[in-house]
Amino acid sequence: MKIERSVVLGLPAAVLAGLILFTYFSYRNDMVAEEARVSSGSQVVDTPCGPIEYALIGKGAPVLLVHGAGGGFDQGLEFGRPLAERGFTVIAMSRFGYLRTPMPADAAPAAQAEAHACLLDALKLPSAAILGGSAGAPSTIEFCLRHAGRCSAMVLLVPAFFPPGAPQARPPAQPPFALEAVLGSDFFFWLNMKLARDTLLERLFATPARDFENAPPEERDRVLRIMRSSLPLSRRRKGLWNDLAVVASSPRYELERIASPTLVIGIENDLFGIYQSGRSAAGRIPGARLASFPTGGHLWVGRQGEVVSEITKFLGDTTSRPSTRGGA
Repeated sequence: MKIERSVVLGLPAAVLAGLILFTYFSYRNDMVAEEARVSSGSQVVDTPCGPIEYALIGKGAPVLLVHGAGGGFDQGLEFGRPLAERGFTVIAMSRFGYLRTPMPADAAPAAQAEAHACLLDALKLPSAAILGGSAGAPSTIEFCLRHAGRCSAMVLLVPAFFPPGAPQARPPAQPPFALEAVLGSDFFFWLNMKLARDTLLERLFATPARDFENAPPEERDRVLRIMRSSLPLSRRRKGLWNDLAVVASSPRYELERIASPTLVIGIENDLFGIYQSGRSAAGRIPGARLASFPTGGHLWVGRQGEVVSEITKFLGDTTSRPSTRGGA
């Protein structure tokens, strides 16, 4: 049988068109699911500090969970669910510029710390333990400095800040095109997750791909959930870019003035290179305890059980202890 040349030439175009359609519908379906996920399970409260989105899970002593870069209340729920299962009330909020919490004119860590206090006021909580993960650490520190009497305990989980003297370069007002292409586009971020997962894991989530591959299946699933939970990235872009600016221009926090019981958790092979900063912070905060692990990267892959155990024991010991601190 003779095959027409036009039919043969048309096959690659048909395959390409089919691939494009498959990619489009896969992306659209995933984004519909992610939009639905972040559109439920939270509420927004009006406060003197502006609207704040938050969600509550669990019962017990309150823990305010301050998410990292690329997060939101949903990331807080992912991190905080093990604590809720162990007898704590987790308050997972969206920081400035994330999801339904707007970006104010002043989005510095000190202003965000005041928003933490405003949220506790709205929930009629005189005090709470506070857990700041990654880029949530600066405002967590500011909260415990400014509102010592309301900070019953502080956990700094892979804290993202640099000590004075470390090389710092404040990002430009607008992100460069390459960074904008990945961090400013839901599609490109989604596509990188599909085609370049290990590169994304190491460069944006600072977690060695080897640690990920060596981790048990439930840990790999947890990390993939965290990566996917960055979507829709377009609804977190303002907060993410603000975080990059804040972390790159860290002031010298007066850590020696912190009176709250403190636990710092660091991972030695964190690819952001912040382990020594956390170690230094633990040395400067009076009575602070450092829990460190050699591997796991910024997402502590393979270490979830140990990390949760450290936090649970610390919070259990401190929240059951009567407070003697004063302050606002």
